[in-house]
Amino acid sequence: MDYIWLVGHLAFFLTAVSFMLKDIILLRSLALLSALVGIGYNFFASGGPNWLPIFWLSVFGIINAFRIIGIVREKLSIHFSEEEKELYETIFTNFNPVEYMKLFRCAQWQEVSPGSVIAQQGKVVDGVYLLYNGEVSVVRDGTEIGRPRDGALIGEMSFVQGGKTPASATVTATKPCRCVFWSKAELRSLLRRNPAIDVALNHVFSVDLAKKLQNSETNAEFNRE
Repeated sequence: MDYIWLVGHLAFFLTAVSFMLKDIILLRSLALLSALVGIGYNFFASGGPNWLPIFWLSVFGIINAFRIIGIVREKLSIHFSEEEKELYETIFTNFNPVEYMKLFRCAQWQEVSPGSVIAQQGKVVDGVYLLYNGEVSVVRDGTEIGRPRDGALIGEMSFVQGGKTPASATVTATKPCRCVFWSKAELRSLLRRNPAIDVALNHVFSVDLAKKLQNSETNAEFNRE
């Protein structure tokens, strides 16, 4: 019966290993395997079959099996446009494909003509914009403080601060622009349902803010010279 004892340890060992995995499919696959091994142990163990643990291990195994199937089907359904692929490879590199797909499902592509105001100083921005290509002028208190181009975010700080903070500057398109737009309500709803996307998107916001601060310091030094 020594081998039965080893089978019991193997079931718990697989569960412990699954807790250390980041890949959700591997994690659930190991959890499923652990459940199957545990069922075998409880069926053939001395004094068995032990039906209570067998029943619950079967339930856990079925749940994991269904979730694995759902995740695989979700991954197989992922299709990105060339524009989305470019953004994924340059800006959203910390997202996994499923998270990125969910983020862009609630986004809208918009064309912005030169002279159009995207954000008005003192007014609340209606959402978050990502400048895919083009150029905008950022003016604060009548003074132009920058001309962000491809990859710049607009309205993200207002969103992070609760969505009610007015814009600190006016942003106007100086060239034809193509933008990705997320409405505040839809984006906040998505982040509430997906904490991992919330963390990943805040990282993107932080990187963009660091770039803006660096550009601001560079412009200040240039003006002093």
